Amino acid sequence: SLAMAGGEVAEASKIPMMGTSCTNPLVTQGKKYVFRACFIDPYQGAGAATYTVKTLGMKKAALLIDVANDYCVGLGNFFKQSFKKLGGEVVAEMKYNSGDQDFTAQLTEIISKEPDILYIPADFAEGAIIMKQARELGAEFQIMGGDAMDNPEIVKIGGDAVEGFIHTTFPYDPSMTEMSDIARTFTENWTKAHPDKEPNVNAALGYDSYMLIANAITTAGKAEPEAIREALEKTRDFPGVTGNKTINETHDAESPVGIVQIKEGKKLFIGTVEPEM
Repeated sequence: SLAMAGGEVAEASKIPMMGTSCTNPLVTQGKKYVFRACFIDPYQGAGAATYTVKTLGMKKAALLIDVANDYCVGLGNFFKQSFKKLGGEVVAEMKYNSGDQDFTAQLTEIISKEPDILYIPADFAEGAIIMKQARELGAEFQIMGGDAMDNPEIVKIGGDAVEGFIHTTFPYDPSMTEMSDIARTFTENWTKAHPDKEPNVNAALGYDSYMLIANAITTAGKAEPEAIREALEKTRDFPGVTGNKTINETHDAESPVGIVQIKEGKKLFIGTVEPEM
């Protein structure tokens, strides 16, 4: 990913870097100067599995994975591992390649296994097509995806087929009924500045990333790379739009996983989940 490539440059230059929505564990792995404001895919996959078993009460899952995409493969594996650990059964695991448009063969096989839920850690465009074809084939099971599905275009592409779809995301959305004071202020200020465009979670993460660095500079008392790096490593419970942030030993931000569902053609933030790892 771009964050992984950029991280190599930042590390070599000894300049602190703060990633916004880069969830691949390799982004910060072994890095002294690379940080991120978001959770990582093992945490997200565990959150999806925890919500599936503990909240939805579903115990039979199928997976449809893009084997040419590291994000999809990784997130799918993390979901599967956690789902099994929580007592769930994976009844089917089918594959496809990036750019595929016809998923009927895989979906027909999945439907025959009668899962409670289909997990598709796809990007929003392919995910919407998968959902549309699944419903056309008569599939009635719940469908769930990851943060790469957090895009309003899925409704335009998938139409009625995406109704009820659930995906994990970072814990912010303007549809949240319960917001922290900082999230509410951010939303209000954004709306004033951009009345024709709703804020999204990437905007919120960008703000949090900026403020984490600004806080590190204030804490360090100087804008020197090594001092900023040291201050970032000590960040605990920093109040962000996407939740309180604690930077752990691997430079990843620890925060809850958000859950969004498409209802009546619109995104609705329905809560958060603390993953059981």
